[in-house]
Amino acid sequence: MKLFLTDIFCSITVAIKKRSRVPGVMITQYVEQIPLGKSTPDFTRKPMATTVQEGKKALFKAMVNGDPEPTVTWERNKGEVNDEEMYKTRYDERAREHILEMPNVKPDQSDTYKCFATNEYGVAVCTVTLKVVEGKKDTQYYNDQGPQDFRSMLKKTKKQLPPPKEGEIDPKLWELLLSAPKKDYEKICFDFGVTDFRWMLKRLKQLKKEREDEQAKVVEKVENVKQIEVKPNGKAEFSVDMTLWDPNSEINLYKDGKLVPYGCDENSKPCLMKTGTKYVFSIKDPQPEDAGFYQLDVEEANILSTEFQVPAVEFIAKIKDAKAVESEDAIFQCVLSTPLNRITWSIEENSLDDGDKYEITVSEDKLIHTLRVKNCEMKDNGKYYAIAGITTSSASLTVEARDPMNKFKVGISENKTMNMQSPPSFIVPLKMRTAPQGYECCMSCAVKGDPAPRVTWYCNNMSLNTNPNYYISNICGVCSLLILRVGQKDNGEYKVVIENQLGTAECSMTLNVRGISMVQQSYFLS
Repeated sequence: MKLFLTDIFCSITVAIKKRSRVPGVMITQYVEQIPLGKSTPDFTRKPMATTVQEGKKALFKAMVNGDPEPTVTWERNKGEVNDEEMYKTRYDERAREHILEMPNVKPDQSDTYKCFATNEYGVAVCTVTLKVVEGKKDTQYYNDQGPQDFRSMLKKTKKQLPPPKEGEIDPKLWELLLSAPKKDYEKICFDFGVTDFRWMLKRLKQLKKEREDEQAKVVEKVENVKQIEVKPNGKAEFSVDMTLWDPNSEINLYKDGKLVPYGCDENSKPCLMKTGTKYVFSIKDPQPEDAGFYQLDVEEANILSTEFQVPAVEFIAKIKDAKAVESEDAIFQCVLSTPLNRITWSIEENSLDDGDKYEITVSEDKLIHTLRVKNCEMKDNGKYYAIAGITTSSASLTVEARDPMNKFKVGISENKTMNMQSPPSFIVPLKMRTAPQGYECCMSCAVKGDPAPRVTWYCNNMSLNTNPNYYISNICGVCSLLILRVGQKDNGEYKVVIENQLGTAECSMTLNVRGISMVQQSYFLS
């Protein structure tokens, strides 16, 4: 008996808890000293929470490490996983993943599951949830409730919005406006090409009342709805504050009409984090395939709709560090490779809006985006971000205190390092354009060179730089030519010549004006 108690005491003293690099993983070390080169098990990627429909296949996947190589086993809280028909375990050598597969899942398999990774030096364990959504038989619903209710049921469960018809408003626009605060109406409409949205407000008010009545069945209050945007931490986030009547209500996420499983830890993609009444959905390391139309529902009531766009865009010129004296303005400016109506500006994690404190402007060609911080104060010091799509540029603002003894602060000249000179070249060349008569047309290219090259525009070999009929600009290396009203005389070949003391470069494109015959085109190009 004495020996037995000693063995128990020894086993307790060497149950050492260790911290995992992966949140939500618990490691227990069995021995006091681990030999050199050996290690306890750990997860490099833990399984993600999954929501699947009844009758579908569910998968949990985990990646582990440790020396010796750990053995991976699975358990569940409310039952066993030893039924080989319901639970199949395997190891994918190519992907190095340990997999628990559940074909043809049933509602009673909804549970919390545990994954264990074990070797002779310890064990690592993590938990993951499976939620099985019960399916309904459409034919029975039709017979019990009638055809009108059946169509209503399909409308609510499909989530897929109909494609826009020619001449009609895209249904996505209505959904986004129903979720957005009034201050965002104008920019959302602008993204859909709607410039006069005042006539829509009456219809929107009616739809909003219907939506609020639907929401009132499941939530007490909905407020602070934030549309999706990429944050400086690299995550795409959208959020809402809501108080549920029933804390156990189902919260479902849909992308382009399809149910999306999500987890509740930072490593899940997507992830739901709840703090009090605030619900934040985030997509870690967003990629182009994550773009889509997202909808958040509580039970059958839609709470939020948001569209995540991932344009193919890069920064030709990133924002640069700025300095300002108190009460002066500071400017951040960037140049994009692709025209965008707007980008996201933020300081730390807070996005900025155009208003009294910040002035956000976009050039005619939608390539140059500018943030002006007005009347700088010491609290404006910090890191600012320009976010275009999923690409980010950052720079710091340093606000210096004004000398109270002097009206103006005297700057001290600093030694500047000499830049390496380079001949002129095109970063983004001109591209062929087609424009209808009577409409506006803008063409642009991006150039570089040191010293800054001189830029000359030509149309059919005639210089345009002194022609008042064309608006020509060159800002931060983005050279643009704007034709306010395209006519027959604008048809032809356009060329940009750039030169500095180290050389010359040129590029050209053809502008085809619609409504001009082939004979007329030959005349203009000859």
